[in-house]
Amino acid sequence: MKFQEKETFGEQLELMNNLSKRFFSRAHQVDIDGSFPFENIQDLKDTGYTSLTVPKKYGGIEISLYDMLRFQEKIAEGDGATALSIGWHMGIIKNLSEKNSWNESIFKKICGDVLNGSLINSAATEPRTGSPTRGGRPETTAHKEGNQWIIKGRKTFTTMAPVLDYFIVSATLTDTKLVGNFLIPRSAKGILIEETWDSIALRGTGSHDLILQNVSVPEEYFVEQIGIDGKKASGWLLHIPACYLGIAKAAKKYAIEFALEYSPNSVEGTIIDLPNVRQKIGEMELKLIESEYFLHAVAKQWDESEEQSRARMGPTLGAAKLTVTNNAITVVDLAMRLVGARSLSLKNPLQRFYRDVRAGLHNPPMDDMTIQLLANTAIQNIGK
Repeated sequence: MKFQEKETFGEQLELMNNLSKRFFSRAHQVDIDGSFPFENIQDLKDTGYTSLTVPKKYGGIEISLYDMLRFQEKIAEGDGATALSIGWHMGIIKNLSEKNSWNESIFKKICGDVLNGSLINSAATEPRTGSPTRGGRPETTAHKEGNQWIIKGRKTFTTMAPVLDYFIVSATLTDTKLVGNFLIPRSAKGILIEETWDSIALRGTGSHDLILQNVSVPEEYFVEQIGIDGKKASGWLLHIPACYLGIAKAAKKYAIEFALEYSPNSVEGTIIDLPNVRQKIGEMELKLIESEYFLHAVAKQWDESEEQSRARMGPTLGAAKLTVTNNAITVVDLAMRLVGARSLSLKNPLQRFYRDVRAGLHNPPMDDMTIQLLANTAIQNIGK
């Protein structure tokens, strides 16, 4: 069954819930092996999920940001690595559609390929520049030879590298020192994936290094110059906190199920009735309610706003990411405190949730940058 065949959002969400359970059954082995969840990604392609953000004018459904985040949360309840991986693809297509920043013929072609199962992600981070949100200039270079661009460099954290069909690569133009994005098909000669991903968190994202050895692409594949426009408010990045919210929900669910079943001989019945256990469950629920209301309200605001209003949403988007991600970390910690030392067993999913949810601190925007942005906004708005 495909998402496109479901008549209501509720039916689509139930389909995703079923997929999520399947992902959960595979998550432990993927984590232990440090492998890539090929089956999960194929399931998402087979059910049509990976094309849901394609614009209607190109044959897609063009789902809202709110709907996308709800689906992403549900994926993350099953497997955080799968959710974060596919979230980049889903969000990039949505972002390109909203900002209309690429040549239409190129974007139309990409959308057609996505409808047929192709996957895309950015490759922007480099060993010496760190996160591109910090302003580092790419050491990856591009220069023109006739009607071709020749691109050379190395990118790190190329999430979903094992299955990507297209890479959006940032590079410095050697003649002007401007920075641009280049669309590079996986079929291009000179592409090498070096399997460097050894993180203890989100081990299944396949975020390996992309090596570009004098890769040649047509001049029209220089898809955009990036600079000031690259700092525009980007609602699609809310797929990041949605992932960690989903992981936190999975942690709460596990902790409650454990409390309902665990019956040490020091108590009558199970520990679910102990005041200290209920305290932790209540605290988890409070954090999750706060996160849901914040994240979902911001997503709906984005969906209902026009371009000018969206441009002013940067501080709010950053605040949502910071709040939801840190709340998620707190929820997983509370779940582990409730379960106790058993939560540290390699067989226990809570230890995986704990490692995975910590990764959110290192996804953009970083907490310190968000706090500075909020401070600047508050100061600028004083008296208004």
